[in-house]
Amino acid sequence: MKTLSETWFADGFIDFELKKYTLLAYLQEVNKYFNQNKLYPQLADVIFHYNNLVAFRENKKFLQEQFPKKLSGVQIEKLQTLYEQMIQDDELMLELEEIINYAATKMKRAINNGTEIYEFVEEKMKIYPVGLIPLDTNEGYFFLSEGTYSVTRVYQYRLSFFEKHDEKYRSIRTEFVDSWQRSLAHTFEQIKLELIKSKTDLPNPAVYSIETELKLPFDETLLPIAKRSLVRFITTPAA
Repeated sequence: MKTLSETWFADGFIDFELKKYTLLAYLQEVNKYFNQNKLYPQLADVIFHYNNLVAFRENKKFLQEQFPKKLSGVQIEKLQTLYEQMIQDDELMLELEEIINYAATKMKRAINNGTEIYEFVEEKMKIYPVGLIPLDTNEGYFFLSEGTYSVTRVYQYRLSFFEKHDEKYRSIRTEFVDSWQRSLAHTFEQIKLELIKSKTDLPNPAVYSIETELKLPFDETLLPIAKRSLVRFITTPAA
């Protein structure tokens, strides 16, 4: 897909019409994927660029805290220098403000489009534990079934903490294990037993089933939404 550089609005010649053309070409590509119900990595990318613009407009240290791994020190320094120039140059300030305001509005619409799809898919997902769940749920497996539920994809997961702005967040890492054809011999409970026998490093794993009737792009939509939904399911205290 077409991509934008992390500093696209400040690269090269700062001209509204030029940046508008660059932006619209990018968003056209993003919306093409959304129209195919493919959300990732497009949704995450456009959210990054939107936050990028807002952070610059609000005169923050440009993403240094929010996205420390996305921008290099050279890029951050360049944008901070540009902000100082913008304050001193009324013409440059007006041009950049026009670019940023226009781009933020257009990106927000694209994010809304993607979010509507995300929320629809999320609502159609059902998550429930398979067997007894141990006290430690930071590592285990999840079974992902779609459509007719005839095929179940099994993934091993691991949750971890990270902190940002004095707040704690969860991240999830997953590894594909195998696919099983659902049958009387391969119920979820039976698959769980087979996993315990074959992977002795997890003798008492947390195991969850995630099911949806939807048939949508798997890697671009179903899997990433399932992973995020599972994190929230595990970390949200029971009512």
